[in-house]
Amino acid sequence: MAEERTTFPRLMLEMAATRPDDVAMQEKQYGIWAPITWADYAQRVRDTAHGLAALGVERGEIVAVLGDNRPEWLIAELAAQSIGAAVVGIYPTSIGEELRHILTLSQARVVVAEDQEQVDKLLRLISEPTPEDGAPLAVEKVVYYDPHGLEAYTDPVLLEFTELEAQGRVWGEAHQGWYDEQVAAGTPDDIAVICTTSGTTSKPKLGELSHHNLLAMADHLTEIDPIGPKDRYVSFLPFAWIGEQMLAVACGLSRGLTLSFPEDSATQRSDLREIGPDVMFSPPRIWESMLSEVQVRIDEAGWLKRKVFGWGYDVGDKVARIRVSGKQPGAGLKLQHALADAVATRPVRDQLGLARIRRCYTGGAPLGPDVFRFFHAIGVNLKQIYGQTEICGIAVVHRDDDVPFNTVGTPIPGTDLRISDDGEILLRSASVFRGYYKQPEATAETVDAEGWLHTGDAGYLDDNGHLVVIDRAKDVLTAPDGTRYSSAFIENKLKFSPYVEEAVVFAPGSGTGTGASAGGMTALITLDPATVGSWAEHERLSYTTYTDLAGKDEVYDLIAEESTRANEDLPESIRVARFVLLHKQLDPDDDEITRTRKVRRNVIADRYADIIAALDRGDDQVAIRSRVTYQDGSSVERELVLQIFDLTTYTIPEGRGRRPVWSGRR
Repeated sequence: MAEERTTFPRLMLEMAATRPDDVAMQEKQYGIWAPITWADYAQRVRDTAHGLAALGVERGEIVAVLGDNRPEWLIAELAAQSIGAAVVGIYPTSIGEELRHILTLSQARVVVAEDQEQVDKLLRLISEPTPEDGAPLAVEKVVYYDPHGLEAYTDPVLLEFTELEAQGRVWGEAHQGWYDEQVAAGTPDDIAVICTTSGTTSKPKLGELSHHNLLAMADHLTEIDPIGPKDRYVSFLPFAWIGEQMLAVACGLSRGLTLSFPEDSATQRSDLREIGPDVMFSPPRIWESMLSEVQVRIDEAGWLKRKVFGWGYDVGDKVARIRVSGKQPGAGLKLQHALADAVATRPVRDQLGLARIRRCYTGGAPLGPDVFRFFHAIGVNLKQIYGQTEICGIAVVHRDDDVPFNTVGTPIPGTDLRISDDGEILLRSASVFRGYYKQPEATAETVDAEGWLHTGDAGYLDDNGHLVVIDRAKDVLTAPDGTRYSSAFIENKLKFSPYVEEAVVFAPGSGTGTGASAGGMTALITLDPATVGSWAEHERLSYTTYTDLAGKDEVYDLIAEESTRANEDLPESIRVARFVLLHKQLDPDDDEITRTRKVRRNVIADRYADIIAALDRGDDQVAIRSRVTYQDGSSVERELVLQIFDLTTYTIPEGRGRRPVWSGRR
């Protein structure tokens, strides 16, 4: 069992000893994959660990890492762990107060940063005066691993990563045997990594995860979904996220996965196709964007290709419905499916980079049934997981051939699950975290004396023992007729549409206006610019900016039809009565959503209070002031009038059928 091998650094050294020439990771540089063997990996970790020691990093300290996924990210992580320190990952998109909060709370003296952009953010933060109600930063050294643009920087706080390694080699020569002693002194209960919680309602907490926590999770997951040393994994989601630590680091080191790092965010999709991973884990937004890409491509194809794919999809859908229920298709359908796969669905899988996939996961938020259905129909074994940072990201998962789309599966081995008397999901396993860093009171509220993790989520077990997650327990509401619901449930119904990027739903009376409520649920909706833009092009609808597109009557009509379809699946008392298309997308830099794209409802309720009040009153429109940025970079602040659409008076035009899942055309 991997968890008995105690720590990540020991696992790495074992890989270097038994598989020295095998590829541990590879990074694409200038169009060429540059491999790093397990022996090279271990040597670079040793040099970096010596370099950190030369900077004065000691056992028990925290080293911060800020940047996109590169080999240096993991080298820094393993180096810190080797000498008894821990790493806290910071999302590369973090700015301002969020960045200051994590650095202040962790008191990191050394920050490993990616490039000029991250260095500039840190230097700016270091130069700012300490807030009156805050503690000073402890940052003494910023180590960067991409030197482009930094050649002329002379700030003494800066140090290039290669120079850190060089200093480490010198320091190591003078301290023979020290590194091996430090690795041997590490224990399974040492903090391996500190991951930030999502922070939807407050500043993110720092969750302490030990080597034992993460390796126990890796053992329990791979007990049902085996991963081997020949498997490939493309790492492109932030290492600051528990999902990437879970698969790329814990499963990667314990099972010897080969990690591949795309050259750039712009080349992720093509690099994914080139590698063809065997296993993959991504949040819903990635799977939704893949489906959107397919919809756009198919809608732009000729009628023959559309017909062929439509036929192949229908065959694949029939087979998938049989298989996810644990049965097998008959011989005739199998033969038909083989042909359909060859001419229709396999080429799509190949285009998405999923041709070799054996299994893949989604988690962090609900994924729409239509999206699930699409991927299973084209032959992708996509499964939902459920977990939190506090339990190493995963506690519940679908089993192969048992994938009800409305559930998140059953507990992985070693995990206990129960529903409390008030409907809260409770979890217990060896992967429950050590606690929140420097927040013992919050830890005591989250993990009780018997070791149960109180998730704060409401849910129930269905007749087959599958977990169904409703929402955060505090967000479960009761309609006037007694129907219990959550805003997230309604929002997800709306977001199942390929045209809707985000939706925030409010109950009657949520508005802050003085007028009486018109009754009915209301929604703020933002568009998916790719799919709506493609639809507008097909409809020959011209527009300039996102704001212009969101204000078109034709687009309102499009979203009205999609919302009406979503309402059909909802109890009458919680159907959306009115909606507005927001003039901008929700942005993590504006604190409107988290870095993992979870909506911060309190920020939305405060920032868009006037719009919410107008929706609640049943107004026809609402005037706001907003800054609009154009494609050439220029911006102007102007008054906008947003239309409010009343769905209670809308009916879908007669004869207009439902669009297929794989198409954006009506």
